[in-house]
Amino acid sequence: MYYFDNAATTKIRPEVLNQMMPFLTDEYGNASSIYTLGRTSKNAIETARKRVADAIGADADEIYFTSSGTEADNWALKGVASANSSKGKHIIVSSIEHHAILKPCEYLKKHGFDISYIPVTHDGIIDIKELKESIRSDTVLISVMYANNEIGTIQPIEDIAKLAKEKSIYFHTDAVQAVGHIPIDVKKLGIDLLTISAHKLNGPKGVGALYIKKGTKIDQFMHGGDQEMKRRAGTENTAGIVGFGKAIQLAVTDIEKKNEYIKRLRDTAIEGILSNIPDTFLNGDASKRLPGNANICFKYVEGESILLHLDRLGICASTGSACTSASLEPSHVLLAIGISPELAHGSLRLTFSEENTIDEVKYLIKVLPDIIAKLRQMSPLYNNLKDN
Repeated sequence: MYYFDNAATTKIRPEVLNQMMPFLTDEYGNASSIYTLGRTSKNAIETARKRVADAIGADADEIYFTSSGTEADNWALKGVASANSSKGKHIIVSSIEHHAILKPCEYLKKHGFDISYIPVTHDGIIDIKELKESIRSDTVLISVMYANNEIGTIQPIEDIAKLAKEKSIYFHTDAVQAVGHIPIDVKKLGIDLLTISAHKLNGPKGVGALYIKKGTKIDQFMHGGDQEMKRRAGTENTAGIVGFGKAIQLAVTDIEKKNEYIKRLRDTAIEGILSNIPDTFLNGDASKRLPGNANICFKYVEGESILLHLDRLGICASTGSACTSASLEPSHVLLAIGISPELAHGSLRLTFSEENTIDEVKYLIKVLPDIIAKLRQMSPLYNNLKDN
C-alpha cells in the first residue's frame, strides 16, 4: 500500500502504542480516584499534558484534553462567544475554515451572533486588509486556521494575533494540520486559543486538546464532573491522552530535519505530475504551505474517478477533506480561491509523511499520467475541446 493521505489521519507510531498499552490493560484506574491505581492514571495524564504544552510553548495548566479537534473548535467558538456576549456578538473567521469551525458559526448565527467570513487570495492566504476592515466594536473573537487541511496554505498567524491584540479581541487558531508538522510557539505568536488533534500527528484517534491562554474568558462546554481543572467534564481517555503526549513529543523532535525530507517528497511529486501531465496546476501558495501537502487540479476529469483508479493500484489519496468526502458539492476551499466548480471537482490532495519514500512518490508519478489520459478519453468535455 502507498499511503498519501496523511492529512486525513496518520499511522500510530509503535512507541506511542507501547506507552498506551498498559492503560488499556493493567493500569485501568479512573484518574479521579485517590487510590494508587487511579493516581497512576492521573500522573500519566499530567505527564502527557506537560508534553503537549512543551510542544507548543505553553504552560501545562493551559492545556485541556478533549475528545477531538472538532470538540476543541466547538469549545473555543461557543465558549468564548457565550462568555463575552455582553461585550458583543460579532465573530470573524476565514472563508476556508474546516467545517469544525464553519458549523459552530452557523449554530451561533442562529443564536444571535453575526459572523463575518474573510476572503482569501488566489493563493489561499487571508486578506489582512479585509480582516482589519471587518473588525467592529462588538467583535469578540477572530478564528483563522493555522494551515489549511485541503491546500496546505499557512496563514500569517503572528500578524493576525497582533491585530487581534491591538483591538482587545480574542484570537483562536485551528492548528490541527500544523502542530507536529511545523514549529509553533503560542507565546511568541500571541495566540489565545489553539486546537490540536492527536491522530493528525501519529497519535490515537479520539483525543484532542484546546490550549487556553491564562486569563482568557471562556465558558465551560461540557458539564458534569470536575475533570480537566473543572473546565471539561467527563472521565479522561487515559490511554488516548498518554498516546497523544508521546506522539506530540516525537513529532516535534528534529522537526526541521524531518521537514526537509518531507518537502523533497512533496516537491518531487508536484514537479513530476505537473511536468508529465498537461492541463494541471497546483492549488495554493507554492511556498507558504505545509511541508507534506500537494493539492493539484486536473482539467476535464473527476477527482473521485482518479481516486478509484489509484485505489486499484494500492494508492491512498483524497480529493479534499476526509470529513466531507461523502459530499457531492465542490470544495468550499477551492471555490474560495477562485477555482470554478468544474475544476474543483478534478482536484487531488496528496499529503506525505516521513513514512513515505521517494520510490513510492516515483511510482505515483509513473502511474498517474496513464490514469488521467484514460479518464480524459472518456470525458465528453475533453473530447469536444480536442475536436475543436
